[in-house]
Amino acid sequence: MRFVFFTLLISTSYSALAAKLEYQLIPEKIAEDTWLLQGELQDFTRENGGNIVNTAFIVTEEGVVVFDTGPSKRYGEALREAIRSVTDKAVIHVFNSHHHPDHFLGNQAFTEAKIWALPETGKLIAQHGNAFAENMYRLVGDWMRSTEVQLPTQPLDIDQMPLMQVGKHRLRFIAMSGHAGADLAMLDEATGVLFASDIVFFQRALTTPHTPGLDVWQNDLAELETLSFKLIIPGHGPVDKTGKSLQQMQAYLQWLDQTLTHAAEQGLSMNEAMGLPLDSRFEEIALGRSEFIRTVFHLYSRYEEAAF
Repeated sequence: MRFVFFTLLISTSYSALAAKLEYQLIPEKIAEDTWLLQGELQDFTRENGGNIVNTAFIVTEEGVVVFDTGPSKRYGEALREAIRSVTDKAVIHVFNSHHHPDHFLGNQAFTEAKIWALPETGKLIAQHGNAFAENMYRLVGDWMRSTEVQLPTQPLDIDQMPLMQVGKHRLRFIAMSGHAGADLAMLDEATGVLFASDIVFFQRALTTPHTPGLDVWQNDLAELETLSFKLIIPGHGPVDKTGKSLQQMQAYLQWLDQTLTHAAEQGLSMNEAMGLPLDSRFEEIALGRSEFIRTVFHLYSRYEEAAF
């Protein structure tokens, strides 16, 4: 009897744990045929399971197109279920915007589809993917159970294929590099939806561990401004229907560059630079203080070198 009780206790505890590890992904229709799964304006934690990223999908006559697959196999499977709640069409194309783990570690749930990424993104995932996955295990724990790196299967050479027609949706690809060194943005010309990935953060402070330079990022944003979009899906943050996200990004990057330049010219140490106040325009942006400190850690040595 005692053994039966112990077995039931273990079973119940495991069931309770499994129930807690469920992503509540509710697709929001934001344009014709187009659905968004918006992540939290947070950092990775064991409470949110890494669900801090925006993923999205387009339902076409030919099948479903997915843009980014999330931070884990479990998330990818939940994304599949969210897609099934909208359509019974098969997923035929998946696009990984860049090599950061919250954007590609859900690939395992979509192995029957063509998984596209810029050639350099594919190389970076192959080079760093396992280390990223291990770090995610440390950050979010059991949410990552059974997650392994599934590489992109289709190199997206934009010089050879700048456009893809899927049903009535004409997808235009834009290769950028300001955030991660290789960044894919995608414009659906049928709806005007711009899938901006992490070139755009909105109401959430940007991250800088792999940027080649804030000037490169600014150039990317200027290019996005020239596109005929109706709304922007940022990599993190709410949908933007006015273009305010681009303005916020440009203002923040300009302030950040000026702040780090002046700090280096004044001979401030890295710790002193980390303690500088945020501009009042950005005080309400989620994670502003913590991401500023990280950015100083990532970039300040470049500014010190340029100052001397």
